[in-house]
Amino acid sequence: MNVYVYLWYTYTLETLKGGVMARIQLVLPDEDRDRFSHEAHVEGISLSEWLRLAAKERMQRSVDRQRFGDADEVATFFKWCDTNQSGGTEPDWAEHLDTINASRRQGMSET
Repeated sequence: MNVYVYLWYTYTLETLKGGVMARIQLVLPDEDRDRFSHEAHVEGISLSEWLRLAAKERMQRSVDRQRFGDADEVATFFKWCDTNQSGGTEPDWAEHLDTINASRRQGMSET
């Protein structure tokens, strides 16, 4: 059996944040609708607003995962990490190797 889901939308002149908005009908299982509605209620916003925010967050995660375009972007990323890192400084590579080797030795027999 083929199941078709139609995305139905219309443009409406609702004044939400000052402009023309698209009205979209979504097909959701009842349990998803109930969970989403509950979360929206807990956050004190409408289900429509909650869904818009969730979609925007998902899109932002996609943007955040984009690959570096060049060496300057990589350098900028590591500078950002250095300024936003909490909990001390990153150990140098020799310390990492010592930790790795010590871990390997713990699992070795003495024979």
